[in-house]
Amino acid sequence: MSVVFNVALPVFAIILAGVLSGKAKLLGPASSETLNKFVYWMALPPVLFLGTAKRSLPEIFNGPFIGAFLGSMLAVYALGALLGWLIHRERTQIQCMQGLNACFSNTGYMGIPLFLAAFGPDRLAPAILATVIMSAIMVGIAVIWLEFANSQGGGIGKALRDVGRALVKNPLIISTALGLAWSVFLSGVPVPRPIAIYCDLMGASAGPCALFAIGLFLATQSLKANLLEVGWISALKLVVQPALAWFLIQTLFPLDPFWAGSAIILAGLPTGALTFVVASQYRIYVERTSAAILMSTIASVVTLSVLLATYAPPA
Repeated sequence: MSVVFNVALPVFAIILAGVLSGKAKLLGPASSETLNKFVYWMALPPVLFLGTAKRSLPEIFNGPFIGAFLGSMLAVYALGALLGWLIHRERTQIQCMQGLNACFSNTGYMGIPLFLAAFGPDRLAPAILATVIMSAIMVGIAVIWLEFANSQGGGIGKALRDVGRALVKNPLIISTALGLAWSVFLSGVPVPRPIAIYCDLMGASAGPCALFAIGLFLATQSLKANLLEVGWISALKLVVQPALAWFLIQTLFPLDPFWAGSAIILAGLPTGALTFVVASQYRIYVERTSAAILMSTIASVVTLSVLLATYAPPA
């Protein structure tokens, strides 16, 4: 239980500090957007670059981890879309967003800070790999689905081009790619000390700022949407997805204890705020997406604490 008090409690306390600051309007109306941009463009990329540059490809691209984590996510995406169709009978764009909210883990803004607190900067590989999967694969699937559903011409080709353009502009993808390039082409060569110190200093702000940014975002959200719908989406995200990851590890993708626990913890993170960006971009499912982020984050205080107590070592 010590990990709950030493890791989970401080993590959620920083989120709560963000919520209270947002409610009290201490930092001004643009604080949430500004801090989010700082984390996205300035703080997280150095963490991802250094985390990949210092490791070999086999250390980063763990095949069984990808199978268990991505497999559980794709299964929940399909299940969420299917349940949305069976229960609510809305158009395909809504089903896409229901599935995305049910499976999209907040790996960047919560997973990386959580791993920094629980395991330290030398054991970030699972969180980095999960963040790449979320940014490149899951957002890609959702954008292709929505573009194809909305298309009046251009079809899948236009959707693929839009996804490609988004990925090459994504600082999390770019920084990871640069780190991988260093790992492959400059293997054994240490990152120059000035660059490493810059990355360490800037990256040190990523954890607290990302968590505080989540709190600022949640302070602006409400639960006005359909609570039954948001409830089953949150249950898929926080309970079914980590359970499926566990099942896949036990049956198809055996992993050592650290990578197995990492896959389950990352699968059990609440819905990521990037789903709100997608919803806002396409002007669809916006209110229910914000409610799903809020409810799953609140509920994850319990579920994530249980996962950490089970799979993270005492801090």
